Amino acid sequence: MRLILLGPPGSGKGTQAQRLVHRHGIVQLSTGEMLRAAVAAGTPVGLQAKEIMANGGLVPDEVVVGIIADRIEEPDAKKGFILDGFPRTVPQAEALDDLLRKKHLKLDAVVELRVNESALLARVEKRAEETRARGEEVRLDDTPEVLTKRLAQYRSLTEPLIHYYSERRKLLTVDGMMTIEHVTREINRILTALGALEPKDHEDHAPRAAKKASKTAKKVATRPAKKAAKSAKKAAKATSRAVGARKAAKKAAKTSVRTANARKGAKAAKKAAKKLTKKRAKR
Repeated sequence: MRLILLGPPGSGKGTQAQRLVHRHGIVQLSTGEMLRAAVAAGTPVGLQAKEIMANGGLVPDEVVVGIIADRIEEPDAKKGFILDGFPRTVPQAEALDDLLRKKHLKLDAVVELRVNESALLARVEKRAEETRARGEEVRLDDTPEVLTKRLAQYRSLTEPLIHYYSERRKLLTVDGMMTIEHVTREINRILTALGALEPKDHEDHAPRAAKKASKTAKKVATRPAKKAAKSAKKAAKATSRAVGARKAAKKAAKTSVRTANARKGAKAAKKAAKKLTKKRAKR
């Protein structure tokens, strides 16, 4: 899975990038971090960037692209990556497309987090007020004035990328004003629909684990009840058999009494008949 997250400052790109990294085992590639790492490692591109930065110049796009080219070859980037801070302009996007084409890699999607700029400014103002109320100093880069400048820069330089990737059918837009959890779910849903994620990757493991734990707990909890019910059923059967046996014995006893009475009656009748025969014989 190879992604680009687009959105103005304060739209939540960093938060969503980290969630994707932790959930899907991909890496977040920040151009600033990659530049510093390349300089520290002393790679050819890193040395070139170091010389430019030492002279106070801006690192050109071709150098940044060269650093990205080296970075995505590392083992941890094989499963996928999210580009953070690059591309910022259409020429950078075109250079990135060329790089990926040469490496036979495909960009899966560009996710735009669309937000209300007025709401972002209100959010920063509120945060600044809360910071002052706590008696703390407001960060210089966390004020409405700085955010207004950054938003203007985003609109002039980076916003054209929305049209660029929309034309190439790579752009997917998500409402960045939703809760963090809702934004995460929506990103995962559209990535799954694109085939960038397997359905099983889209599932949250925590609810699945909780469901399994609940099932186990339920099974354990119902085990004694089932055992008790089984014992009760067994006892009921035994009782039923005992009652049946008593009824059968009682019936047999009654039958025996009737049989005995019948025998006595037959014996008495036989005796009476015998007496009558003797009397007739005497006559």
